[in-house]
Amino acid sequence: MRVRVRLFADLREAVGGTELELDLAERASPGDAWRLLVERYPLLAPRRSSLATAVNRRYAAWDQPLADGDELVFVPPVSGG
Repeated sequence: MRVRVRLFADLREAVGGTELELDLAERASPGDAWRLLVERYPLLAPRRSSLATAVNRRYAAWDQPLADGDELVFVPPVSGG
């Protein structure tokens, strides 16, 4: 299955783009997608603990099954005022 991954902030900078597509096994999870990204972009590895995930614009668990065509976002911490 294919999912679209959108990247923001320092994730975008580490990968060199705002989005990419990943081919994953059926019923793969955001955690599986993250592992694949880290294989391709090892600099991402230490960022995992500060991220949340969203699937189709809704926060999701790292182990939630994905479906073909889903949009996956790794949400970096937000600060501001």
